[in-house]
This record gives sequence, C-alpha cells and structure tokens, in this order.
Amino acid sequence: MKKKYLLLGIDGGATKVSGWEIHVDPDRQTFKLGEVQADRSYRDIPGHLPEFTPVAIPQQLKERDENTIKPNAEEDQQAAVYVEACAQVIEEIVKRTGNHQALVGLGMPGLKTPDRRGIGVLANGPRMIHYCRQLEERLQLVDIQLITPIDHIGSDADYCGIGENYSEEGLFSDVSNAYYLGGGTGVADAMKLDGELVPFDATKEWMAKSWEMKADDGRSLERFASAGGIQSIYAGLSGVDVAGLNQKQIFPLQMADLARQDDTAAKDTYTLVVDKLARLLFERITTLYSGWQGLFEFINPNRPALATKHAFMGKLWERIIIGQRLGEVLDSSAGKEVVRLPLIQKLQLLINSAGVLDEKAKKHYRDIDKLIKTSKLREAPVIGAGIDAYLTYTSDQ
Repeated sequence: MKKKYLLLGIDGGATKVSGWEIHVDPDRQTFKLGEVQADRSYRDIPGHLPEFTPVAIPQQLKERDENTIKPNAEEDQQAAVYVEACAQVIEEIVKRTGNHQALVGLGMPGLKTPDRRGIGVLANGPRMIHYCRQLEERLQLVDIQLITPIDHIGSDADYCGIGENYSEEGLFSDVSNAYYLGGGTGVADAMKLDGELVPFDATKEWMAKSWEMKADDGRSLERFASAGGIQSIYAGLSGVDVAGLNQKQIFPLQMADLARQDDTAAKDTYTLVVDKLARLLFERITTLYSGWQGLFEFINPNRPALATKHAFMGKLWERIIIGQRLGEVLDSSAGKEVVRLPLIQKLQLLINSAGVLDEKAKKHYRDIDKLIKTSKLREAPVIGAGIDAYLTYTSDQ
C-alpha cells in the first residue's frame, strides 16, 4: 500500500538541522532513507546571534523544577532562528518531493518540557518551550499540511536505537541484547535488552550515560567518544585550535591518517581515546553482567549513586555497535590500524583479567572483535525520528 503522505525525520543538532524523507515498507515494518535530504546551519538564518550565551544550567534547572521557565529576549530571538532553520529544511524536502502532506518526527538535545513539545533546558542553545507549536504555525504559512501535530520531541540517543532496530540496515534487529555507542557532535547511548529497546532514562538507577561519567583526568567520557571531543583533544595537543582544524579540514578521520603517518599529536590523541573507550565498553560489559562496579566517578558530584544490582544481571551483550562518525573512524583503513585494533586488544585484556566476570562471561567475550560491529546506518537519529513518528501515528489509527 502506497502511503499518501511524506514521512520526514528531522535531527535538530547543536549547529544545524538535518532532514530526510524516509521510505516505509508497511508489510515488513522496515524503513530506509530516501533520496531527498536537506540541512540548514543556524548561522545562515537571518537574526542568528553568533555570540549567544545560554542561561546558566543551574538557573535553567531551577526554573524548570519550579515551573517558572521564562526565556529572555535573546533566547526568544535565537529560538526563532532554530525554528526557521527547521521549517526551511521541511520546506525544501516538501518542494523537491512535491508532497505537501507530511508526518514529521523530530529529535533534539536538551531536557523536554512536560508536554514534550518544547525544550526546557539546553546547555548550548536557547530554551524553546513552544518549539513544536511555532514550527507548526510557520509551516501553515506555506501550505504544508501536517497529517497530525508533532506528538513530541525525542532524544537523539533513543532515536539511534530505534533506527538500529527498525531500519533495513540496523544492527539491533536480529539480536536480543545489544549496546550502541554513537559518536557524533556529542555521544549517544542506546541499548536493547531481552528483545526490547530500553531507553537509558529508564536505567538511570543502575547504568549511567556516557557523558555523565568522567575519566581519570576529570574530563567527561563524551570527550573521548564524540567526534567533536576527539577533535578538541587533538587541538589541545597540536596547538591548532578547533577553528583552524575545521579550516584545514582535519577531523577524526583525517587524524587517523595522520596518526598512521606518525603525527605525534594524532598518535597521542588516539592513545587516549583507545584507553578511555576500552574502559567505557568494559564498564558496559561488567555493569550488565555483575552490576555497577564504581569504575568511574560522575561529572555531577551530586548524582545519586548507582545501584549495584538490577533486573538484567547475568545478561551478555550479543553485539556492541559503534556508530556515527566514531564508527566511520573505526571502519576506515587507518582507523582499523590505529584505533580499532588497539581498542580490541585493550578491551580483551581488561575482560581476561576481570575478577567480576566468571568463566561463562569470559568465554562469551573471548573473541570480542567479532562482537564489535560498526553501524552502516547513515543519519541514525534522523531515521529514528521518522520511525518514531510513524509508529506513534499508526498505533493511534
């Protein structure tokens, strides 16, 4: 049955909005990216404030907890820019497909408002408490008809899991227990347990998100798993700031090539990355099987301690998936040599010497290389957003 509306997945990131049309096979319940795609950088939208400074996070959290969120004038202006960028992405895709009836799924960072249609707390941008309503009103002006209002704004991390579970290229679909680590601008954690997708927000009592934990040097593990973080580490070691690296087109993929060519800063960067990534994956393995072992401290010193027991103890990951740009690095020719191979060796050593893993677990992870897969799913948060919108809409029909 041919759908009569355009299914769109939208990922509102820290610097731009990306969108794709998504094709659905309703009989097989599988999804894939279409050919039509668009993106807009916020800085290219009139009214963008390049020197915008977010309200301090403690104040944002206080206002959220007291239900007194009142964005200031600069936040309202920047929010209008964010909404306009998203509207232009949708407009372009609608124009190129010729279909003015759309179903939109939307993922964005930040803590959502109670109705899940706005952003109540955002570290690197404006609070946008009426985001969905403003977007819908903007689309009405150009005769784009949403077949249903946007139900909610989702998490890019959850959407990575949804994409891996339902898309044709996904790596969650044929296993019951799997962990996903995506490294893009930030870091995304997702997992599947006993055949069901389990949001990290539902496991916060016994398993922490990657960004919440800090390495022994005090930096968040996000710094060592995200493309932006890895680039910033190299910037510090090479003496070239991030802006200069961007201008020279030196990103994690290029840094892997430089490491293979004996560039000292690149080699030192990936030595750090390998060590922290191995310890992070080791934590995921031991926490699932044996409960939290206190391997890391938290960025927030007031975060409640993790429970040492949980309902899934004794489970084993059938697959560990590395996605987004971090996955591209591991999959590249240079990355296999300077990142993946030493990562496998380090992780295998940690597993073999772990006192909290019994022989059953060690036997399962004996050839960890075969369990670690790199995701081939392009734009995981985008396709996950579209899938979520489709499943939400069709479940109500």
